Amino acid sequence: MNTKIYYPAVFQKEDVGYSVWVPDINGCVSQGDTLKEAVDYITEAIGLCLETYLEHNVTPQKPTPPEDIVVEKGQFVSVIAFDILEYQKKYGTKAVKKTLTIPAWLNTLAEKNNVNFSSLLQTALMQELNLA
Repeated sequence: MNTKIYYPAVFQKEDVGYSVWVPDINGCVSQGDTLKEAVDYITEAIGLCLETYLEHNVTPQKPTPPEDIVVEKGQFVSVIAFDILEYQKKYGTKAVKKTLTIPAWLNTLAEKNNVNFSSLLQTALMQELNLA
């Protein structure tokens, strides 16, 4: 399962560090004192922006090919690999209640053995989705 999206970002050297923005995501801007910081911060900004899009049912624009991005003197384009699944694992900690049905005999046996249903379901889902 490929969960990465590759967005071209425009970097501009400043007196201290770099300004950076993603032309395909309105308002996705950041900066860093070093190139590494700028890359890290714009990656987080992409996540925040895409999360906002999802909350408002907005479909994000497909990334523009990097060679189609026009830059000015002193700017350069670099592609940022953004992994949606990794971002959600890191920040999507909100629990969701699920109702499920199992046979009564299985429920009784599991309760007698102190099975943690939530933990077991999470583990099983991770295995089923090849995430474990």
